[in-house]
Amino acid sequence: MKLPFRLPWGAAPGGFPMAEEKAAAAITAHRFALIAGEGEARWTGRSYGALAREGFMKNPVAHRCVRMVSEAAASIGLLAYHGERERPEHPALALIARPNSAMTGPDFLEALYGQLLLSGNAYVESVGSRLQIAQTGNALHLLRPDRVSIVTGADGWPIGYDYRAGAKTRRIALGDLLHVKLFHPLDDHEGFAPLAAAQVALDLHNAAGRWNKALLDNSARPSGALVYQPKEGGNLSADQYQRLKTELDEGYSGPMRAGRPLLLEGGLDWKSMGLSPKDMDFVEAKNGAARDIALAFGVPPMLLGIPGDNTYANYQEANRAFYRLTVLPLVTRTAASLSVFLGDLTGEALKLVADLDTVAGLAAERDALWARLGAATFLTDEEKRAAVGY
Repeated sequence: MKLPFRLPWGAAPGGFPMAEEKAAAAITAHRFALIAGEGEARWTGRSYGALAREGFMKNPVAHRCVRMVSEAAASIGLLAYHGERERPEHPALALIARPNSAMTGPDFLEALYGQLLLSGNAYVESVGSRLQIAQTGNALHLLRPDRVSIVTGADGWPIGYDYRAGAKTRRIALGDLLHVKLFHPLDDHEGFAPLAAAQVALDLHNAAGRWNKALLDNSARPSGALVYQPKEGGNLSADQYQRLKTELDEGYSGPMRAGRPLLLEGGLDWKSMGLSPKDMDFVEAKNGAARDIALAFGVPPMLLGIPGDNTYANYQEANRAFYRLTVLPLVTRTAASLSVFLGDLTGEALKLVADLDTVAGLAAERDALWARLGAATFLTDEEKRAAVGY
């Protein structure tokens, strides 16, 4: 694909000196200048650091999606069961509520879900006594996914984890670290980040924002070329070329000079070389990229205010689908992993489940269920209580 460069004044100070020399030579020889360079798409890497920087830290759609899913999932309470009996006093619940001295339960869970969404992996390390899990000194700590590497044995299965902090690396035993991961079809040990599936949409959305900013910096007009065609013939001298370049840089570039008419002397004509936003279908392309990013995270675009999505009849229906199809499955799989990990630490069977009564987005479903059970005269009070989870 050929990408046009601004000629000959389009280069930033100190940039593209070779292009400027070629531009001057082309103007002198042919009285018309057009510089074209070979261009190729640049894609964001799929590492945790790259996706965190380009997605969560630079893209408003990805940032909002991660925040929505992680905050909603962290706000759902967990219930502990031993067999069929609920254990509200179980020490695992106390540890989740206060995992370490620097974090509370919601902070810990929000960070855990955020790491899952950005890297496909989350690592929880247990520090302290296995048998005295609720006593002072025992804690749960989240490890950054990009600092953890899985150590495999001769048979290919994990035998431990290496954690790098600065120049130091330490080995963590399998039983002291919980690895929560999302499904990856091509990796036996690590998960796949949802944002990586929307990598093309993410780069397109970010590129659209940078293009818009560059357009404003360029007097809100696309790039082009000046054509020198005097009636009597002749070419621009080196001094004339430099003076013209300086006047354009100082008088017609920057957002404060947007819309200023270009004053041309005899023999000069402006030829636009850029596509307009309408030609590029700029707005729709950006909204389409935003919808793809939201789709990768499982967030209905309606909840983000992205136009052009009519999948759900109203906001309430979209919010209910968000909890049912995205938040609850994430909480369920994480609670199952925590159940096994914390159960091994305490030495007793443990089952953690989501407390659906604390989910505000499912209040309408809960009211409808209670109304149906209340009208069911063939059920006893005990059976009705069991049907709603009591």
